[in-house]
This record gives sequence, C-alpha cells and structure tokens, in this order.
Amino acid sequence: MAEIKVVGVVGCGQMGTGIAQLAAVHGLNVWLHGRNPEALSRAKTFISGNVRRMISKGRISQAKGDNALSLLSYTTNLEDFQGADIVIEAIMESEVAKKNLLQQLDRIIKPSGILASNTSAISITRLASATSRPRQVIGMHFAYPPPVMKMVEIVRGADTSDETLLATKALAERFKKTVICSQDFAGFIVNRILMPMINEAFHALYTGVATKEDIDAGMKLGTNHPMGPLELADFIGLDVCLSVMKILHAGLGDTKYLPCPLLIQYIDAGRLGRKHGIGVYDYRDAAKQAQPSARL
Repeated sequence: MAEIKVVGVVGCGQMGTGIAQLAAVHGLNVWLHGRNPEALSRAKTFISGNVRRMISKGRISQAKGDNALSLLSYTTNLEDFQGADIVIEAIMESEVAKKNLLQQLDRIIKPSGILASNTSAISITRLASATSRPRQVIGMHFAYPPPVMKMVEIVRGADTSDETLLATKALAERFKKTVICSQDFAGFIVNRILMPMINEAFHALYTGVATKEDIDAGMKLGTNHPMGPLELADFIGLDVCLSVMKILHAGLGDTKYLPCPLLIQYIDAGRLGRKHGIGVYDYRDAAKQAQPSARL
C-alpha cells in the first residue's frame, strides 16, 4: 500500500479538530469536514490558535507552523475526499450514524483508500459491514486531546487486511504516537477497563460511600491517577460514558456493565460535563471568571 499523503477527517468537534491539527503539523495534506461553515470557522480558529501557541512556546518552528496551517483545507462537501488516502471519522458515538457515513465515504474515496473510525467502543467488524471494502476498514482510536495524548489504539476488524493495519500503524507512528493493538471486542482495551471504573465511581457516589471530592482525591493520591474518575467523566462527557457503558453491556452481556442510575439521572438533567458547564462538578462560575482573560 502506498504511503499516506492526504488525510480526510470527518467531524470538526474536539476530536476531529485535534486529529486534523495533528496530521497537518506532521506534514500531511488534510481535509477537515464539518456540517456547516460556522462549525468549520470555529475549528479553523481553534487550530490556528493552537499552532500559534506551539510556535510561541518553541515546540515547533515558525516555518513548520505556517506550513501546517497551509496544509489544512476545510469543507462541507464529502466529495472533496476523493483524493484522500485515508479518511478518519470522528463523529458522534452512534453505530447508525457511523455506518451511514462510512457508506457515503465508501462510494466517494478512491478504491485504495482506508476508512478509519475513531470510535472508542463500537465493533469495527460491524462498521466495516456497511461498506464494500471491509479489508480497508480499521479502528484508529485517539485519546483526547489528540495532539497531546501519546497513545493511539488500533483495532482490527474480522476482515481488516495486513496492509491496512501496517499503513495505519505507520501513520500513527508518524504522529509520534505509541500504538497499542486490540482485538475487536466491545470497548477494546482502554474503555473496557476505564469506563467500568468510572461507572463504579458513580455507584460509590450514588450509594453514599463518599463525596465526589473524596472519591476523586482517593484515586489521584492513592493510585497516582492525574485525574479522579468523576472529574475525568466530566472531561470526557457523561453522555459519552453512558454510550460506552451501553455498548459494553450489549456486547459482553454482563450486568456489571449496566450504567449507574446516577449517571443516567445526570444526563437526563442535562449535566453532560465540562462541555455543558456542569456535570458531576459545576464549572459555570469558573467559566465566567475566565472570560475577561480569554479576550486579552
């Protein structure tokens, strides 16, 4: 399989924007797709700000930063992905939505193109079944935020070819990531272990074992985790945590993966985490205090 030179990314939220930035900084031509011009404008501003900060902190040279920004193209039209060597989808964690997207991309990108999913839990084999090229479908799960976190979890579906696996691993290594490989079972490696821990932390809070502060402090100070599980859930998004727990329960069939009722209640109340200003913790006052400095 030829070297990957052009990368398409679908989804200009936090994950997709981070993946696009990462690819451009490492010298690849990138197309970033978003649903509307407003979302793409926000993504462009976000990436530009990040790259400028990398330059100012000496992490990359001015020339490399300018080159990265020049390699980025933004589009609302999937047809612009015709020349992509690989397309990485980073849309909502919905099997139906991802299958629909992959079907569209399958008809658009060149026959040799790879379709990669950033899913954190959904079966790659099932996603691949929606396409005519299951040998070229693979999981490429980035940790958030992609430019910072050092791991990429690669998941091989039942029909993923050796060539697709090697090309995807080579791309992740070009991004200076450590590659871990998982078989195609619900949750893969990271979320198979992480999400039940987060869910158990919700059970501890739900049943009154301890306060949220003490649960998080116990895990940070007692197990050397950089963030407590409830704080981490807010960072990830409680809706994402619930989605993964449902996938684990459906895929593995064990009641230990049933989502905690408190997690469900918080989501029903619109408490989705940092992105909504409130989750397990309330971030709204902190956001208000940060607004004046953000305008400087």
